Amino acid sequence: MTRFWSLSAAGFAATAIGFGPARMGFGLFAPEFRSAFSMSTSAVGVVASLGFLGFFLGLPLAQVLLRHGPRVPVLIGLAAATLGMGMVALAPGLSVLAAGVFVAASSAGLSWTPFNAAVHREITGRSRPVALSRVSTGTGVGIALAGLAGLAVVLGNGSWRWAWAAFAGASALALLGNWLALRGVGGGGGAKLQEAWRALIRTAALPLCAIAFAYGTTSAIFIAFAADHMATAGGVPGVPARATPALVYICYGLVGLLGLASERAKERIGLPMLLRLLMLAGAASLALVALSPGSWAGLILSAGLQGAHVMMTSAVLAFWSERLFPSLPSLSFTAALLAGAAGGVLGPATAGVIADTFGAEAMFLGAAALPAATALMLRDRDARESPA
Repeated sequence: MTRFWSLSAAGFAATAIGFGPARMGFGLFAPEFRSAFSMSTSAVGVVASLGFLGFFLGLPLAQVLLRHGPRVPVLIGLAAATLGMGMVALAPGLSVLAAGVFVAASSAGLSWTPFNAAVHREITGRSRPVALSRVSTGTGVGIALAGLAGLAVVLGNGSWRWAWAAFAGASALALLGNWLALRGVGGGGGAKLQEAWRALIRTAALPLCAIAFAYGTTSAIFIAFAADHMATAGGVPGVPARATPALVYICYGLVGLLGLASERAKERIGLPMLLRLLMLAGAASLALVALSPGSWAGLILSAGLQGAHVMMTSAVLAFWSERLFPSLPSLSFTAALLAGAAGGVLGPATAGVIADTFGAEAMFLGAAALPAATALMLRDRDARESPA
């Protein structure tokens, strides 16, 4: 197997686990957790924000560990995913559930950005953005498979605990695969971390981080509340309401495979227009949750638009940051994801309080305003792809 295929496959598996069940599984099973642990909407928001806090903290830790090579943070991240999802599977109460969600979600921060460094070191030329898009889009498959697991639980009248045990087992397999694939990938060298962070403080990075913040806030609110709200509204005709979250995540993940076409779409319509369309897709997705939560059209469009928004934006952030800061491929991507993770920490906790106070519909419509405003404010010169 060539280096291109081995790294693409390893990164695909790592993101499928880290950004699939480890990071988004809580939202998939939020209705089950509500029932099992007597959680309010605000409590759901707090636990979801804890998961994104784990992701946020994992990002800078990955950069510290990266001095030993990409293999170390990736393997630690997948070990965290395995442990955290095992904790959720066995959780006797809300505190252990929250701790498990936190530990599992930290794997996304630890195991994704190091692949920017690995790809930059091992793959050259036009194959780089293709590899980065494939790594990023592992999320789509991970989410779709998690959704299928949720659907199997409902149709088989089983327990959510079995699904989380299966997630932990899949994570252990991904850990083994990455241990094999990342052998021999170099590490160390480069600027000192403090000096490297200082090098990122440029005007050119501001639009990148603003897009990332809007993306992180939008996706986190959808992940935490959308499926639960649709299920609470009665689901879609002809299907048990309990199956609604699984259907949302299956559509989300499958349409998210459009992330594989991110580079091609950018070349065809340009980065500014692509970013505007992706932000508007995120806004429309949240608005549809509020306006049409009980129809097949609303579910498919909302989940599909969100899947395209998340997977294509994450792929764009990967190659955009790498081109803006070619000497700091992993750190620049980490900076963008930290901005997104900050939105992920603030978004669900705030949205949960707003939903309890003003209602879920008002919360979703208010949340949709952020990506919509971002799309309207983005100027062509903001989306530059060369170093400032």
